[in-house]
Amino acid sequence: MQKIFFWLLLLFCSGAISAQKRPNILLIVSDDHAYQAISAYGSKLMQTRNIDRIAHGGVIFKNAFVTNSLCGPSRAVILTGKYSHVNGFKDNDHSRFDGSQDSFIKELQKNGYQTSWIGKWHLETTPQGFDFWQVLPGQGSYYNPDFLMMDGSKKRIDGYVSNIIEDISENWLDHRDTRKPFCLVIGHKATHRNWLPDTADLGKFDHQSFPLPHDFFDDYTGRKAASMQDMTIAKTLTMDYDLKIGTNDKADIGLKRMNPAQRKRYDDYYKKIADDFDARKLSGKALTEWKYERYMRDYLSTAIGLERNIGRVLDYLDTHGLSKNTIVIYMSDQGFYMGEHGWFDKRWMYEESFRTPMVMRYPGVVKPGSTCSGLVMNLDIAPTLLDAAGVQIPKDMQGKSFLPLLKKNMPIHDALYYHYYENGTHSVSPHFGVRTKQYKLICFYEKVNSWEFYDLKTDPHEMHNVYGKKEYEPKIALLRKRLKELIDQYGDKEALTILQEDKSL
Repeated sequence: MQKIFFWLLLLFCSGAISAQKRPNILLIVSDDHAYQAISAYGSKLMQTRNIDRIAHGGVIFKNAFVTNSLCGPSRAVILTGKYSHVNGFKDNDHSRFDGSQDSFIKELQKNGYQTSWIGKWHLETTPQGFDFWQVLPGQGSYYNPDFLMMDGSKKRIDGYVSNIIEDISENWLDHRDTRKPFCLVIGHKATHRNWLPDTADLGKFDHQSFPLPHDFFDDYTGRKAASMQDMTIAKTLTMDYDLKIGTNDKADIGLKRMNPAQRKRYDDYYKKIADDFDARKLSGKALTEWKYERYMRDYLSTAIGLERNIGRVLDYLDTHGLSKNTIVIYMSDQGFYMGEHGWFDKRWMYEESFRTPMVMRYPGVVKPGSTCSGLVMNLDIAPTLLDAAGVQIPKDMQGKSFLPLLKKNMPIHDALYYHYYENGTHSVSPHFGVRTKQYKLICFYEKVNSWEFYDLKTDPHEMHNVYGKKEYEPKIALLRKRLKELIDQYGDKEALTILQEDKSL
Protein backbone atom coordinates (compact mmCIF):
# COMPACT_ATOMS: atom_id res chain seq x y z
CA MET A 1 0.00 0.00 0.00
CA GLN A 2 2.87 2.36 0.75
CA LYS A 3 4.37 1.67 -2.69
CA ILE A 4 1.01 2.29 -4.39
CA PHE A 5 0.56 5.54 -2.47
CA PHE A 6 4.10 6.60 -3.40
CA TRP A 7 3.55 5.98 -7.11
CA LEU A 8 0.16 7.71 -7.07
CA LEU A 9 1.71 10.72 -5.35
CA LEU A 10 4.55 10.75 -7.85
CA LEU A 11 2.07 10.55 -10.74
CA PHE A 12 -0.01 13.39 -9.30
CA CYS A 13 3.03 15.60 -8.74
CA SER A 14 4.46 14.94 -12.19
CA GLY A 15 1.05 15.78 -13.69
CA ALA A 16 0.88 19.03 -11.75
CA ILE A 17 4.43 19.95 -12.81
CA SER A 18 3.62 19.07 -16.41
CA ALA A 19 0.51 21.27 -16.27
CA GLN A 20 2.58 24.20 -15.09
CA LYS A 21 5.12 23.66 -17.86
CA ARG A 22 2.43 24.16 -20.41
CA PRO A 23 2.67 27.78 -21.53
CA ASN A 24 0.30 30.44 -20.36
CA ILE A 25 -1.32 32.31 -23.23
CA LEU A 26 -1.96 36.03 -23.51
CA LEU A 27 -3.70 37.11 -26.72
CA ILE A 28 -4.18 40.86 -27.15
CA VAL A 29 -6.56 41.85 -29.96
CA SER A 30 -6.96 45.53 -30.80
CA ASP A 31 -9.48 47.07 -33.16
CA ASP A 32 -8.57 48.68 -36.49
CA HIS A 33 -4.91 49.19 -35.58
CA ALA A 34 -2.96 49.68 -38.80
CA TYR A 35 0.48 48.14 -39.26
CA GLN A 36 1.40 51.49 -40.88
CA ALA A 37 1.11 53.04 -37.41
CA ILE A 38 3.49 50.57 -35.68
CA SER A 39 7.19 51.40 -35.50
CA ALA A 40 8.21 47.72 -35.56
CA TYR A 41 6.81 47.71 -39.10
CA GLY A 42 8.91 50.73 -40.02
CA SER A 43 6.30 53.39 -39.30
CA LYS A 44 7.53 56.94 -38.81
CA LEU A 45 4.10 58.10 -37.61
CA MET A 46 4.67 57.19 -33.95
CA GLN A 47 6.82 55.06 -31.69
CA THR A 48 5.12 51.92 -30.37
CA ARG A 49 7.74 50.79 -27.88
CA ASN A 50 5.58 48.20 -26.14
CA ILE A 51 4.35 46.47 -29.27
CA ASP A 52 7.94 46.62 -30.51
CA ARG A 53 8.98 45.07 -27.21
CA ILE A 54 6.99 41.93 -28.08
CA ALA A 55 8.53 41.86 -31.55
CA HIS A 56 12.08 42.32 -30.20
CA GLY A 57 11.49 39.53 -27.67
CA GLY A 58 10.10 37.18 -30.30
CA VAL A 59 8.94 37.42 -33.90
CA ILE A 60 7.29 39.96 -36.18
CA PHE A 61 5.02 38.56 -38.89
CA LYS A 62 5.54 40.52 -42.11
CA ASN A 63 2.78 38.69 -43.97
CA ALA A 64 -0.12 38.19 -41.56
CA PHE A 65 -3.60 38.48 -43.10
CA VAL A 66 -7.30 38.09 -42.26
CA THR A 67 -10.03 36.05 -43.91
CA ASN A 68 -12.67 38.80 -43.74
CA SER A 69 -11.64 42.34 -42.84
CA LEU A 70 -14.34 43.27 -40.35
CA CYS A 71 -14.43 43.42 -36.53
CA GLY A 72 -16.97 40.73 -35.53
CA PRO A 73 -16.14 38.24 -38.29
CA SER A 74 -12.44 38.46 -37.51
CA ARG A 75 -13.03 37.63 -33.82
CA ALA A 76 -15.22 34.68 -34.78
CA VAL A 77 -12.46 33.37 -37.05
CA ILE A 78 -9.82 33.79 -34.34
CA LEU A 79 -11.97 31.86 -31.85
CA THR A 80 -13.02 29.00 -34.10
CA GLY A 81 -10.22 28.61 -36.61
CA LYS A 82 -12.92 28.50 -39.31
CA TYR A 83 -13.91 30.76 -42.18
CA SER A 84 -16.95 33.04 -41.84
CA HIS A 85 -19.19 30.84 -44.00
CA VAL A 86 -18.46 27.91 -41.63
CA ASN A 87 -18.62 29.65 -38.23
CA GLY A 88 -21.71 31.58 -39.35
CA PHE A 89 -20.59 35.13 -38.51
CA LYS A 90 -20.25 36.79 -41.92
CA ASP A 91 -20.87 40.48 -41.22
CA ASN A 92 -21.63 42.98 -38.46
CA ASP A 93 -25.08 43.85 -39.78
CA HIS A 94 -26.91 40.54 -39.61
CA SER A 95 -24.75 37.97 -37.78
CA ARG A 96 -24.89 36.57 -34.26
CA PHE A 97 -22.18 34.21 -33.09
CA ASP A 98 -23.28 30.65 -32.34
CA GLY A 99 -21.51 30.16 -29.04
CA SER A 100 -22.37 26.46 -28.90
CA GLN A 101 -19.77 25.65 -31.57
CA ASP A 102 -16.27 24.58 -30.67
CA SER A 103 -13.45 27.06 -30.16
CA PHE A 104 -9.82 26.95 -29.14
CA ILE A 105 -10.92 28.42 -25.81
CA LYS A 106 -13.25 25.48 -25.13
CA GLU A 107 -10.53 23.00 -26.06
CA LEU A 108 -8.06 24.69 -23.70
CA GLN A 109 -10.63 24.77 -20.92
CA LYS A 110 -11.36 21.05 -21.35
CA ASN A 111 -7.64 20.41 -21.04
CA GLY A 112 -7.04 22.20 -17.76
CA TYR A 113 -6.59 25.84 -18.78
CA GLN A 114 -8.25 28.66 -16.90
CA THR A 115 -9.79 30.91 -19.55
CA SER A 116 -10.90 34.53 -19.72
CA TRP A 117 -12.00 37.19 -22.24
CA ILE A 118 -12.00 40.83 -21.14
CA GLY A 119 -12.93 43.91 -23.19
CA LYS A 120 -14.36 44.16 -26.66
CA TRP A 121 -16.27 41.02 -27.72
CA HIS A 122 -18.59 42.27 -30.48
CA LEU A 123 -20.14 38.88 -31.29
CA GLU A 124 -23.67 39.73 -30.13
CA THR A 125 -24.16 36.63 -27.95
CA THR A 126 -22.99 35.57 -24.49
CA PRO A 127 -19.39 34.31 -24.37
CA GLN A 128 -19.09 30.55 -23.84
CA GLY A 129 -16.11 28.46 -22.77
CA PHE A 130 -14.68 31.05 -20.40
CA ASP A 131 -14.16 30.70 -16.66
CA PHE A 132 -14.45 34.47 -16.54
CA TRP A 133 -15.57 37.17 -18.92
CA GLN A 134 -16.43 40.84 -18.70
CA VAL A 135 -17.13 42.43 -22.06
CA LEU A 136 -18.28 45.64 -23.69
CA PRO A 137 -21.76 45.62 -25.22
CA GLY A 138 -21.42 46.04 -28.98
CA GLN A 139 -18.70 48.54 -29.86
CA GLY A 140 -18.56 49.86 -26.33
CA SER A 141 -17.75 53.44 -25.28
CA TYR A 142 -14.42 55.19 -24.84
CA TYR A 143 -15.45 57.05 -21.67
CA ASN A 144 -17.08 55.56 -18.57
CA PRO A 145 -18.09 52.43 -20.51
CA ASP A 146 -20.70 49.85 -19.62
CA PHE A 147 -19.63 46.23 -19.22
CA LEU A 148 -21.74 43.11 -19.47
CA MET A 149 -21.23 40.91 -16.39
CA MET A 150 -21.43 37.15 -16.02
CA ASP A 151 -24.50 37.41 -13.77
CA GLY A 152 -26.45 39.08 -16.59
CA SER A 153 -26.16 42.61 -15.22
CA LYS A 154 -24.62 45.68 -16.81
CA LYS A 155 -22.06 47.75 -14.91
CA ARG A 156 -20.77 51.23 -15.74
CA ILE A 157 -17.16 51.87 -14.77
CA ASP A 158 -15.66 55.34 -14.52
CA GLY A 159 -12.56 56.01 -16.56
CA TYR A 160 -11.09 55.53 -20.01
CA VAL A 161 -11.83 52.22 -21.71
CA SER A 162 -8.25 51.11 -22.49
CA ASN A 163 -7.19 51.70 -18.88
CA ILE A 164 -10.27 49.95 -17.49
CA ILE A 165 -9.81 46.85 -19.66
CA GLU A 166 -6.24 46.55 -18.41
CA ASP A 167 -7.34 47.08 -14.78
CA ILE A 168 -9.90 44.26 -15.05
CA SER A 169 -7.34 42.01 -16.75
CA GLU A 170 -4.76 42.51 -14.01
CA ASN A 171 -7.38 41.95 -11.33
CA TRP A 172 -8.31 38.63 -12.96
CA LEU A 173 -4.65 37.62 -13.13
CA ASP A 174 -4.28 38.52 -9.44
CA HIS A 175 -7.09 36.15 -8.48
CA ARG A 176 -6.64 33.28 -10.96
CA ASP A 177 -5.98 29.70 -9.92
CA THR A 178 -2.18 29.59 -10.04
CA ARG A 179 -2.24 25.78 -10.17
CA LYS A 180 -3.51 25.98 -13.75
CA PRO A 181 -2.06 27.52 -16.88
CA PHE A 182 -4.15 30.43 -18.12
CA CYS A 183 -5.40 31.75 -21.42
CA LEU A 184 -6.39 35.41 -21.26
CA VAL A 185 -7.77 37.28 -24.27
CA ILE A 186 -7.69 41.06 -23.90
CA GLY A 187 -9.96 42.73 -26.46
CA HIS A 188 -9.27 46.43 -26.81
CA LYS A 189 -11.76 48.91 -28.26
CA ALA A 190 -9.00 51.21 -29.47
CA THR A 191 -8.37 52.23 -32.19
CA HIS A 192 -11.94 52.01 -33.51
CA ARG A 193 -13.79 54.96 -35.01
CA ASN A 194 -14.39 57.69 -33.79
CA TRP A 195 -10.89 57.79 -32.28
CA LEU A 196 -11.58 59.50 -28.98
CA PRO A 197 -8.29 59.76 -27.03
CA ASP A 198 -7.82 59.62 -23.30
CA THR A 199 -7.85 63.17 -21.91
CA ALA A 200 -4.21 62.63 -20.91
CA ASP A 201 -3.32 62.13 -24.58
CA LEU A 202 -5.26 64.97 -26.20
CA GLY A 203 -3.02 67.01 -28.48
CA LYS A 204 -0.01 64.68 -28.32
CA PHE A 205 0.49 64.91 -32.11
CA ASP A 206 -0.57 68.51 -32.67
CA HIS A 207 2.96 69.64 -33.49
CA GLN A 208 3.61 66.80 -35.90
CA SER A 209 2.90 67.00 -39.62
CA PHE A 210 1.85 64.00 -41.67
CA PRO A 211 2.82 63.80 -45.32
CA LEU A 212 0.01 62.70 -47.59
CA PRO A 213 0.28 59.12 -48.87
CA HIS A 214 1.40 59.18 -52.50
CA ASP A 215 -1.97 57.77 -53.60
CA PHE A 216 -4.08 60.03 -51.38
CA PHE A 217 -5.80 61.65 -54.37
CA ASP A 218 -6.31 58.34 -56.18
CA ASP A 219 -8.89 58.56 -58.99
CA TYR A 220 -9.49 54.75 -58.98
CA THR A 221 -8.93 54.36 -62.71
CA GLY A 222 -9.58 50.77 -63.82
CA ARG A 223 -11.02 49.78 -60.42
CA LYS A 224 -14.80 50.02 -60.58
CA ALA A 225 -15.50 48.79 -57.04
CA ALA A 226 -12.99 51.26 -55.58
CA SER A 227 -14.57 54.12 -57.50
CA MET A 228 -18.02 53.40 -56.01
CA GLN A 229 -17.06 53.22 -52.31
CA ASP A 230 -18.10 55.72 -49.63
CA MET A 231 -15.14 55.81 -47.25
CA THR A 232 -13.02 58.76 -48.28
CA ILE A 233 -11.54 61.28 -45.90
CA ALA A 234 -12.69 63.99 -48.35
CA LYS A 235 -16.40 63.11 -48.39
CA THR A 236 -17.22 60.44 -45.78
CA LEU A 237 -15.26 61.57 -42.74
CA THR A 238 -17.67 63.79 -40.79
CA MET A 239 -16.82 67.08 -39.12
CA ASP A 240 -18.87 66.42 -35.98
CA TYR A 241 -18.79 62.66 -35.29
CA ASP A 242 -15.26 61.99 -36.52
CA LEU A 243 -13.40 65.30 -36.18
CA LYS A 244 -15.36 66.71 -33.21
CA ILE A 245 -15.96 70.10 -34.85
CA GLY A 246 -19.34 71.59 -34.03
CA THR A 247 -20.27 68.40 -32.22
CA ASN A 248 -23.93 68.07 -31.36
CA ASP A 249 -25.89 65.46 -29.44
CA LYS A 250 -27.09 63.85 -32.68
CA ALA A 251 -23.50 62.87 -33.45
CA ASP A 252 -23.58 60.71 -30.28
CA ILE A 253 -19.83 60.42 -29.78
CA GLY A 254 -20.20 59.68 -26.09
CA LEU A 255 -20.05 63.17 -24.61
CA LYS A 256 -23.05 62.53 -22.35
CA ARG A 257 -21.10 59.73 -20.66
CA MET A 258 -18.30 62.05 -19.60
CA ASN A 259 -18.01 63.36 -16.06
CA PRO A 260 -17.50 67.14 -15.60
CA ALA A 261 -13.71 66.91 -15.43
CA GLN A 262 -13.49 64.78 -18.58
CA ARG A 263 -15.92 67.02 -20.44
CA LYS A 264 -14.02 70.17 -19.49
CA ARG A 265 -10.72 68.82 -20.83
CA TYR A 266 -12.48 67.66 -23.98
CA ASP A 267 -14.22 71.03 -24.51
CA ASP A 268 -11.08 73.05 -23.77
CA TYR A 269 -9.09 71.08 -26.34
CA TYR A 270 -11.56 70.78 -29.20
CA LYS A 271 -12.83 74.38 -28.87
CA LYS A 272 -9.36 75.60 -29.80
CA ILE A 273 -9.35 73.25 -32.77
CA ALA A 274 -12.80 74.48 -33.86
CA ASP A 275 -11.85 78.15 -33.49
CA ASP A 276 -8.71 77.63 -35.55
CA PHE A 277 -10.69 75.77 -38.21
CA ASP A 278 -13.30 78.52 -38.44
CA ALA A 279 -10.57 81.12 -38.91
CA ARG A 280 -8.98 79.22 -41.81
CA LYS A 281 -12.06 79.20 -44.10
CA LEU A 282 -10.82 76.08 -45.89
CA SER A 283 -12.29 74.47 -48.98
CA GLY A 284 -11.36 71.99 -51.72
CA LYS A 285 -8.10 70.10 -51.38
CA ALA A 286 -6.95 72.30 -48.51
CA LEU A 287 -10.00 71.22 -46.49
CA THR A 288 -9.40 67.55 -47.32
CA GLU A 289 -5.77 67.80 -46.25
CA TRP A 290 -6.80 69.48 -42.99
CA LYS A 291 -9.28 66.68 -42.32
CA TYR A 292 -6.51 64.13 -42.92
CA GLU A 293 -4.24 65.86 -40.38
CA ARG A 294 -7.02 65.89 -37.76
CA TYR A 295 -7.87 62.25 -38.42
CA MET A 296 -4.24 61.21 -37.99
CA ARG A 297 -3.84 63.22 -34.78
CA ASP A 298 -6.92 61.75 -33.10
CA TYR A 299 -6.20 58.22 -34.34
CA LEU A 300 -2.60 58.20 -33.14
CA SER A 301 -3.51 59.87 -29.84
CA THR A 302 -6.03 57.06 -29.28
CA ALA A 303 -3.31 54.53 -30.13
CA ILE A 304 -1.11 55.97 -27.36
CA GLY A 305 -3.56 54.75 -24.70
CA LEU A 306 -3.66 51.31 -26.31
CA GLU A 307 0.13 51.16 -26.46
CA ARG A 308 0.55 52.27 -22.86
CA ASN A 309 -1.75 49.52 -21.59
CA ILE A 310 -0.01 46.86 -23.64
CA GLY A 311 3.11 47.96 -21.75
CA ARG A 312 1.27 47.62 -18.45
CA VAL A 313 0.35 43.97 -19.04
CA LEU A 314 3.88 43.16 -20.19
CA ASP A 315 5.20 44.78 -17.00
CA TYR A 316 2.72 42.68 -15.01
CA LEU A 317 4.09 39.48 -16.52
CA ASP A 318 7.65 40.57 -15.73
CA THR A 319 6.86 41.62 -12.16
CA HIS A 320 5.01 38.38 -11.37
CA GLY A 321 7.58 36.03 -12.90
CA LEU A 322 5.27 34.97 -15.74
CA SER A 323 7.15 36.19 -18.79
CA LYS A 324 9.32 33.11 -19.31
CA ASN A 325 6.36 30.77 -19.57
CA THR A 326 3.78 32.91 -21.32
CA ILE A 327 3.07 33.13 -25.04
CA VAL A 328 2.17 36.72 -25.89
CA ILE A 329 0.52 37.57 -29.20
CA TYR A 330 -0.47 41.08 -30.17
CA MET A 331 -2.58 41.58 -33.27
CA SER A 332 -5.28 43.80 -34.71
CA ASP A 333 -8.59 42.33 -35.85
CA GLN A 334 -7.66 43.58 -39.34
CA GLY A 335 -5.73 46.29 -41.11
CA PHE A 336 -6.85 49.89 -41.58
CA TYR A 337 -6.35 52.82 -43.93
CA MET A 338 -4.18 55.73 -42.90
CA GLY A 339 -5.16 57.85 -45.88
CA GLU A 340 -3.94 55.45 -48.56
CA HIS A 341 -6.18 55.81 -51.65
CA GLY A 342 -7.78 58.71 -49.72
CA TRP A 343 -9.48 56.30 -47.33
CA PHE A 344 -10.07 55.38 -43.71
CA ASP A 345 -11.75 52.11 -42.54
CA LYS A 346 -11.03 48.58 -43.82
CA ARG A 347 -13.13 45.81 -45.60
CA TRP A 348 -11.14 45.47 -48.81
CA MET A 349 -8.86 42.67 -49.95
CA TYR A 350 -6.38 45.41 -50.83
CA GLU A 351 -3.22 45.23 -48.73
CA GLU A 352 -3.77 47.93 -46.09
CA SER A 353 -7.05 46.30 -45.05
CA PHE A 354 -6.30 42.63 -45.72
CA ARG A 355 -2.93 42.64 -43.97
CA THR A 356 -2.87 42.87 -40.19
CA PRO A 357 -0.09 43.56 -37.69
CA MET A 358 0.95 40.56 -35.59
CA VAL A 359 3.88 40.03 -33.23
CA MET A 360 4.51 37.07 -30.96
CA ARG A 361 6.75 36.25 -28.02
CA TYR A 362 7.27 32.58 -27.11
CA PRO A 363 10.32 32.21 -24.83
CA GLY A 364 12.38 29.09 -25.44
CA VAL A 365 10.69 28.42 -28.78
CA VAL A 366 10.89 31.62 -30.83
CA LYS A 367 14.27 33.29 -31.10
CA PRO A 368 14.14 36.96 -29.99
CA GLY A 369 14.37 39.42 -32.83
CA SER A 370 13.04 36.99 -35.44
CA THR A 371 11.26 37.95 -38.64
CA CYS A 372 8.69 35.69 -40.30
CA SER A 373 7.93 36.32 -43.97
CA GLY A 374 5.73 33.25 -44.45
CA LEU A 375 2.03 33.66 -45.16
CA VAL A 376 -0.17 33.31 -42.06
CA MET A 377 -3.77 34.25 -41.23
CA ASN A 378 -5.95 34.99 -38.23
CA LEU A 379 -7.48 31.61 -39.13
CA ASP A 380 -4.26 30.02 -37.85
CA ILE A 381 -4.32 31.48 -34.34
CA ALA A 382 -6.62 28.80 -32.85
CA PRO A 383 -4.69 25.74 -34.08
CA THR A 384 -1.37 27.38 -33.24
CA LEU A 385 -2.31 28.01 -29.62
CA LEU A 386 -3.70 24.50 -29.23
CA ASP A 387 -0.51 23.09 -30.73
CA ALA A 388 1.60 25.11 -28.29
CA ALA A 389 -0.54 23.89 -25.37
CA GLY A 390 -0.18 20.25 -26.44
CA VAL A 391 -3.93 19.98 -27.14
CA GLN A 392 -5.18 18.04 -30.12
CA ILE A 393 -6.42 20.30 -32.91
CA PRO A 394 -10.02 19.50 -33.90
CA LYS A 395 -10.25 18.14 -37.44
CA ASP A 396 -12.87 20.68 -38.48
CA MET A 397 -10.57 23.65 -37.78
CA GLN A 398 -9.56 25.07 -41.15
CA GLY A 399 -6.48 26.95 -40.04
CA LYS A 400 -3.00 25.51 -39.57
CA SER A 401 -0.53 25.80 -36.73
CA PHE A 402 2.28 28.12 -37.71
CA LEU A 403 4.70 26.67 -35.14
CA PRO A 404 6.38 24.55 -37.88
CA LEU A 405 6.91 27.78 -39.82
CA LEU A 406 8.58 29.37 -36.79
CA LYS A 407 10.59 26.33 -35.71
CA LYS A 408 11.66 24.85 -39.05
CA ASN A 409 10.75 27.52 -41.60
CA MET A 410 8.16 25.15 -43.08
CA PRO A 411 5.55 27.16 -45.08
CA ILE A 412 1.93 26.48 -44.15
CA HIS A 413 0.22 28.42 -46.96
CA ASP A 414 1.23 28.95 -50.58
CA ALA A 415 -1.91 31.01 -51.18
CA LEU A 416 -4.52 32.80 -49.05
CA TYR A 417 -8.30 32.86 -49.51
CA TYR A 418 -10.41 35.90 -48.58
CA HIS A 419 -14.17 36.57 -48.59
CA TYR A 420 -15.91 39.80 -47.55
CA TYR A 421 -19.73 39.69 -47.39
CA GLU A 422 -21.17 42.92 -45.97
CA ASN A 423 -23.17 44.79 -48.61
CA GLY A 424 -24.05 48.22 -47.35
CA THR A 425 -21.71 50.09 -45.02
CA HIS A 426 -19.27 52.33 -46.91
CA SER A 427 -20.63 50.90 -50.19
CA VAL A 428 -17.86 48.33 -50.45
CA SER A 429 -18.97 45.58 -52.81
CA PRO A 430 -18.80 41.98 -51.52
CA HIS A 431 -15.82 40.14 -52.96
CA PHE A 432 -13.59 37.11 -52.62
CA GLY A 433 -10.16 36.27 -53.95
CA VAL A 434 -6.77 34.63 -53.67
CA ARG A 435 -3.34 36.05 -52.85
CA THR A 436 0.05 34.45 -53.31
CA LYS A 437 3.35 36.09 -52.40
CA GLN A 438 3.39 38.01 -55.68
CA TYR A 439 -0.09 38.03 -57.19
CA LYS A 440 -3.65 38.81 -56.20
CA LEU A 441 -6.94 37.97 -57.97
CA ILE A 442 -10.23 39.47 -56.73
CA CYS A 443 -13.81 38.76 -57.82
CA PHE A 444 -16.34 41.50 -56.94
CA TYR A 445 -20.05 40.66 -57.01
CA GLU A 446 -23.54 42.03 -56.18
CA LYS A 447 -22.88 45.79 -56.01
CA VAL A 448 -20.17 45.56 -58.68
CA ASN A 449 -19.49 42.62 -60.97
CA SER A 450 -15.85 42.76 -61.99
CA TRP A 451 -12.44 41.12 -61.67
CA GLU A 452 -9.13 42.63 -60.61
CA PHE A 453 -5.60 41.25 -60.84
CA TYR A 454 -2.43 42.74 -59.35
CA ASP A 455 1.27 42.01 -59.61
CA LEU A 456 2.32 43.02 -56.09
CA LYS A 457 5.99 43.03 -57.01
CA THR A 458 5.65 45.75 -59.66
CA ASP A 459 2.51 47.39 -58.20
CA PRO A 460 2.59 47.06 -54.39
CA HIS A 461 0.04 49.85 -53.92
CA GLU A 462 -2.49 48.17 -56.25
CA MET A 463 -3.01 51.14 -58.51
CA HIS A 464 -3.09 49.24 -61.79
CA ASN A 465 -5.66 46.52 -62.35
CA VAL A 466 -4.14 44.36 -65.12
CA TYR A 467 -6.99 41.86 -65.34
CA GLY A 468 -7.57 41.17 -69.04
CA LYS A 469 -4.06 42.26 -70.09
CA LYS A 470 -2.69 39.70 -72.54
CA GLU A 471 0.75 39.49 -70.98
CA TYR A 472 -0.78 38.42 -67.65
CA GLU A 473 -3.20 35.81 -69.01
CA PRO A 474 -1.04 32.79 -67.99
CA LYS A 475 -0.70 34.08 -64.41
CA ILE A 476 -4.40 34.94 -64.20
CA ALA A 477 -5.31 31.44 -65.40
CA LEU A 478 -3.10 29.90 -62.70
CA LEU A 479 -4.69 32.06 -59.98
CA ARG A 480 -8.19 31.27 -61.21
CA LYS A 481 -7.33 27.60 -60.83
CA ARG A 482 -5.86 28.13 -57.36
CA LEU A 483 -8.90 30.20 -56.33
CA LYS A 484 -11.24 27.38 -57.34
CA GLU A 485 -9.11 24.88 -55.39
CA LEU A 486 -9.27 27.02 -52.23
CA ILE A 487 -13.02 27.53 -52.58
CA ASP A 488 -13.41 23.75 -52.77
CA GLN A 489 -10.96 23.17 -49.92
CA TYR A 490 -12.76 25.53 -47.56
CA GLY A 491 -16.26 24.61 -48.75
CA ASP A 492 -17.44 28.09 -49.73
CA LYS A 493 -20.56 27.17 -51.70
CA GLU A 494 -21.66 30.78 -52.24
CA ALA A 495 -18.38 31.68 -53.93
CA LEU A 496 -18.50 28.48 -55.96
CA THR A 497 -21.95 29.36 -57.28
CA ILE A 498 -20.75 32.83 -58.28
CA LEU A 499 -17.79 31.33 -60.14
CA GLN A 500 -20.01 28.84 -61.93
CA GLU A 501 -22.41 31.58 -63.03
CA ASP A 502 -19.66 33.95 -64.18
CA LYS A 503 -19.65 33.82 -67.97
CA SER A 504 -16.23 35.43 -68.18
CA LEU A 505 -14.77 32.16 -66.90
